[in-house]
Formats: sequence, structure tokens, C-alpha cells
Amino acid sequence: MQIWINHELLDEAQARVSVFDSGFVLGDGVWEGVRVVGGYPAFLEAHLDRLAEGCAALMISPPVRPAIREAVRQVIEGNDLVDDAHLRIMLTRGVRREPYQDPRLVSGGPTLVIIPGHHPVGEDVLARPQRLFTVHVRRGAPDVQDPRLNTHSKLNCISACIQAAVAGFDEALMLDPQGFVATCNSTHFFILRGGRVMTSDGRYCLGGITRGHVLELCRQLGIEAVEKTFSLTDVYAAEEAFTTGTLSGIRPVGEIDGRTIGDGCRGPITERIQRAYANLLQAEAGQKAP
Repeated sequence: MQIWINHELLDEAQARVSVFDSGFVLGDGVWEGVRVVGGYPAFLEAHLDRLAEGCAALMISPPVRPAIREAVRQVIEGNDLVDDAHLRIMLTRGVRREPYQDPRLVSGGPTLVIIPGHHPVGEDVLARPQRLFTVHVRRGAPDVQDPRLNTHSKLNCISACIQAAVAGFDEALMLDPQGFVATCNSTHFFILRGGRVMTSDGRYCLGGITRGHVLELCRQLGIEAVEKTFSLTDVYAAEEAFTTGTLSGIRPVGEIDGRTIGDGCRGPITERIQRAYANLLQAEAGQKAP
């Protein structure tokens, strides 16, 4: 595996960052996961927009965008990535002189790391219903830790994932501070009720790129799609449910907190949206082909 660190590709065995790096010491940084389709980074500009937004909020000076694009290109080519692959783009504040919080202790510029990986998403994955478990760990308010920031500090999501895993489920369903459904620990959450697709109002979740594409695809398909607050009572009576994420796309949900959703299998609306999203990905790769 060839990993990008700052200005060069390095063999996996030689890829190292300092123990004084802000990301390691404090989780001080932002990141993006980018799917590779047909040898191209899908929706890269949208991901770089979100990365820049996070950098602006945290006052981190990112490399210029053409430099990141070039690094992404080299990682894809250096690892022969075509399909069923992804990149994790990580940008930290940089190396600190001492392991303390004060950002003024940083010496030098930010650290850019891009790690490639393979993430097969076959029909078996797309058809297999997930089991979700509602956890006690809540999504935080923006004055505590803004959930719209995709930072390295993911402890609340990790805690939620641990609770769901210990309970024997695939993913955690998280509520907002008022007790309404917000999102999952690593994906966004949708339900179908009365022919209408619903997801949270977005105040307590990351501005998901796949989430946004799904909302737009629903409108193109003539499926009513809304962002609104709803409770677990709405969820338990849903006809279908699914999650969205960059790496796995759209995946059905068949069980939540021991309640079977619909007939427990992938629903027809979920499958229809999956097909539309697959076409969108292929179009994205085709648009970038030489």
C-alpha cells in the first residue's frame, strides 16, 4: 500500500507521523472519506468543499486545492485503485512542540495524510438488511462539539458504536438532545412512511454528501422526500428504512431495537434508490474519463 504523507507517496511500512502530531495527540484535525469509482474519486469537489469548511471553523490552513487533487491522483494511480476502493483524506493542525492543547504550540504547517483502502460493495452487501440499536449516547449540540464538523475527535460516535456492538447489532442509531432521531454512528438514517422518505432535519448530523444525493434522487424519481424531526415511534412503524454513506452507499435496515421494519428485507423503494445511486456513481466516473 502506498500512503501519501505531506508531499510524497511512501510504502506502508515507512509511512509515519510524529507522536507530537496534533491529530495523534489531541484529535485536532478534519478528514474526508472519498469513494473511488472507475479509477476516479467520486464527488471529490464536494468533499474538498466540506474539508475546507472544517478547516475554516478550526482555523487550520489547508494545502491549496490543486495540491490535494494531485495527491489524490497519485494515491489512486500508485495503488492501482479502480472500483471497490476508497481514500481517507486526513488533515491535522500539524506537529506540536509540546503535547498540549494550545494551537500556538504548532511548529510548521498542517499534516496531510491520504490512506487508500479496498471496500467491496457487492449485491450481497446491498441486499443484506442491517440491525440497528438505539444507544444512550446523544449527538451533541453545536455549542459543545458541532456534529457538522467532520473532525478526528469522534469519541461520542465511537462510544455509540461500542454500545451497539456489545448489544450484538450492526450500527448505532443516535438521538439528538431533544430525543428525536438524528443519525447513525457512521452513516445517515432514512425511513419510509406512507410512501414518503424522511430523514432528520440535519441539525445534529454531518452534512452528508451521499445523504444530499439521495434526497435529490428521490425528487427526480418522483418520491416525496423531506427533512424533519421524527421520533422512534415513527421509526418502529416505518415500512422501510435504510442508511447512506460514502463507502457503502445505500444499505437497507431490517431491524431496529428488536422491531422488524416492514417485512425485514430490503424494500422496493430502497432498491429503486440504490439503482439510481449506482447510475449516479457511474455517471460521475464517466464524466471524469479522459
